[in-house]
Amino acid sequence: MKKIYHLANCTTCQAIIKETGIDKKGFEMQDIKSQPITAAQLDEMKAKTGSYESLFSRRALKYKEMGLKDKALTEDDYRKLILEEYTFLKRPVVFLNDSIFVGSEKKTVAALKNALS
Repeated sequence: MKKIYHLANCTTCQAIIKETGIDKKGFEMQDIKSQPITAAQLDEMKAKTGSYESLFSRRALKYKEMGLKDKALTEDDYRKLILEEYTFLKRPVVFLNDSIFVGSEKKTVAALKNALS
């Protein structure tokens, strides 16, 4: 499978898409704001990463607004929050065959670029 979950208006996502050439390599592209992820899609991501927490973005503005940094969140909490609010999904999430790349850290983007070449 070749798929990317991203936000169309996220400059970081767009920079990664451009840098890696994903938009020209036959990837299915899903803007998670206009086409929210489903529970099945999130569960598939979790199966590849091992946890919902690894898919959860603590950078989201609502994380602070909702006071979540002061709470002990469970895997069920992470799953529920990601499904309720698209900004809680760490982006982008890229499926490339049997591999998954989550987030915008330099090492993740470098690993994605390496896998694409």
